[in-house]
Amino acid sequence: MSGRVRLTLAAWAATLMAACALLPLVEPATWIVQAAFLLAVQAGVGAAARRVPLARPLTVAAQALVTLFLLTFVFAREQALAGLVPGPQAFERFILLFEQGGQDIARYAIPAPLESDGIRLMLIGGVLVIGLLVDTLAVSFRSAAPAGLPLLALYSVAAGLSDGGTDWLWFLVAAAGYLMLLLAEGRDRLSQWGRVFGGPSRTGPGEPGGAVAPVRTGRRIGVVALGIALVVPLALPTMNGGLLDSVGAGAGAGSGGGGTISAVNPLVSLRDSLNADEDRQVLSVKTEMADLSDLYLRIVSLDDFDGTTWKPSRRSITAVPDGTFPTPIGLSADVKRSEVDTSISAAGWYAQDWLPMPYPPSGVRISGNWRYEPLGMTLVGDHGQNTRGLTYQVRSLDVQPTAEQLAAAGPAPEAIRRDFTELPDSLPSIVARTARQVTADAADPYDQAVKLQDWFAVNGGFEYDTQVQVGSGSEAIARFLRDKQGFCVHFSFAMAAMARSLGIPARVAVGFAPGSPQADGTVSVGLRDAHAWPELYFEGVGWTRFEPTPNRGSIPPYTLPDTPGSSVPDEVRPSQSTSAAPSAAPSASESCTPEQKKLDGGCGSESPQAALPTGGDGPPWYAFLVWALAGLAVVALPLAPMLWRLRTRSVRLGAHGRSEADAAPHTLAVWQELTDTAWDFGIPPDESLTPRKAAARIVRLGSLDGEPAASVHRVADAVEQVLYAPHPRLTAGLTDDVRRAAAGLSAGASRAARLRAVLAPRSTARVLWAASDWWSGVRQRAVALRPNWGKQG
Repeated sequence: MSGRVRLTLAAWAATLMAACALLPLVEPATWIVQAAFLLAVQAGVGAAARRVPLARPLTVAAQALVTLFLLTFVFAREQALAGLVPGPQAFERFILLFEQGGQDIARYAIPAPLESDGIRLMLIGGVLVIGLLVDTLAVSFRSAAPAGLPLLALYSVAAGLSDGGTDWLWFLVAAAGYLMLLLAEGRDRLSQWGRVFGGPSRTGPGEPGGAVAPVRTGRRIGVVALGIALVVPLALPTMNGGLLDSVGAGAGAGSGGGGTISAVNPLVSLRDSLNADEDRQVLSVKTEMADLSDLYLRIVSLDDFDGTTWKPSRRSITAVPDGTFPTPIGLSADVKRSEVDTSISAAGWYAQDWLPMPYPPSGVRISGNWRYEPLGMTLVGDHGQNTRGLTYQVRSLDVQPTAEQLAAAGPAPEAIRRDFTELPDSLPSIVARTARQVTADAADPYDQAVKLQDWFAVNGGFEYDTQVQVGSGSEAIARFLRDKQGFCVHFSFAMAAMARSLGIPARVAVGFAPGSPQADGTVSVGLRDAHAWPELYFEGVGWTRFEPTPNRGSIPPYTLPDTPGSSVPDEVRPSQSTSAAPSAAPSASESCTPEQKKLDGGCGSESPQAALPTGGDGPPWYAFLVWALAGLAVVALPLAPMLWRLRTRSVRLGAHGRSEADAAPHTLAVWQELTDTAWDFGIPPDESLTPRKAAARIVRLGSLDGEPAASVHRVADAVEQVLYAPHPRLTAGLTDDVRRAAAGLSAGASRAARLRAVLAPRSTARVLWAASDWWSGVRQRAVALRPNWGKQG
């Protein structure tokens, strides 16, 4: 076998091994077989073109052309000429599939179903593009080292989305593929230049010599490097987390009863669940609870409010208590309660780090590695443990306080008041002012809480709409109070903040509202049952649920003044769980009620999408011969730049610390994201300008005005503050400012410019610059070492 053929096979294998990191993201994993076959055809075309031989650019063009034909036949043959040659309709089909894939990625939890043609196109197309880059660098241009960059990009995308439990395995596979590619290139070079290392040959008489020693040395170095890469991180400190995201490596730190859990924002996941086109079943529940409208499954509570969003605090976790859990904080013996048994089965695709349970739990029977957080009375998976496919039993208390008991509640303990009434200085004054106005004639904290709930759910003129953006700036609650449109996140966040402004301890619970009763006696809980609600603390009763969101869940009976303690809602305030009648103020995105699901056989999607034809199970073998002979000059769809920009944007605008040391890195990262976004829309950066002048240039060339322009200037002011202030400080809302500026740039751009900004962003040139700098450094070091090589020889 010639060295060039061996190198081609190594490049094909390295790409495929790196692509294995994508296997946990989608099920079933049969797509990898199709990707491997198409990748082999692509590599075979390259090998044939080099054998002719064709010039390097023509070889790459031929492979790109065949790659486009392959994708056209698999995904758009009905819109293509002769099922193979793409035209305008085929490209429109690709655009539709990309849009569908993006929506499906946001909608489905990991692993996503392979039935989505959009996701399948992104997977297979992405692997083919990476394969083309690797083959071009390693084989056509005989430079295997830079080929590690696209392989790393492919692995990084997969690692950033996976649940983290087997990341080490996929790293090992991808790294082994890269080392194999390097060794194949080294062997090919040695076969051309001969032995360059001293020492006796170990070949026997009559046996051909070869580069045995260098190859063996390279293998040993590779094994040692892989071992170090896998073992050393185990000795370094790690950060663990996880919440509503279906990813995460677990929450515990170490073994035994100690450890901590970290804060992760669940809001985007919750909104995506509410807007899911398909209301997939998440949990199947069988319970002894008499009133199913009270069957709220709580995942976690958010108690840390920094003025921009609510998050769970960093809490200590312990081993799960044996037998009965401790009595909930603040619950006195004279409050009526009963113990209820509930059995819950999670869907095989639902990988949740936190355990959905009725609140408050008094005992849990579950297998696996779980830890207990005492303050919130929640269970969290330890080191990759999640709910996927689990069945577990929960004993919980059905607490039934009366309105009189809540009204007579005494002051909360000082520790609870301190931790759960804290409000940041950045909170707009309209929040506290509105709370005082709504509760002006209230007699006690309980009466204040009921009036807040009624104002949101009944008489305040609010509308339920899941299409409203969550928002995370300090003005998000103020906008919601002004516009009076939102979904459960807005209602629960606003009521909890207003309750705190009145001195009532409050937090936000995230989980699932009551699901749909089934004929077999179970309750089906779906994606669209995802919900958030406020919990307020009353001494003697403890943490108590309220329901301010209209058309969602059920109004607690202890908040109904006419019949306290009854489970029948007031007819003035209908509950989705007890009435199938339409709302007095219907919304286009109104939630699907359990009765509608049961009687009508389901509800229409909140975001319906047109059905797309499938691409079939794959082309016959002889079609690839036609593709190899076809010859039209078309450029392959650039998936790698788009994926790199998505990942980079997520990192730059992601979570950050709160200390002064974190101010400069976060602010500068946000500024770079703003300038790169402007670059993507045709405004290249000018490093010679000050932040203030650069901002003015972006506003002028981007034709921005109003809030987007103000957002650009606010980010520039924050950059100048961290660069020149003696003590840099964090500026709240910068992430939202960048998103508003990006929306303004997008609104002023043409459709073609918007499409290019997504599929071929100009700012990805930074990758080429970094690669060029890295390669220049490698060549300089190699030149510096050549005198030493000559002396040793």
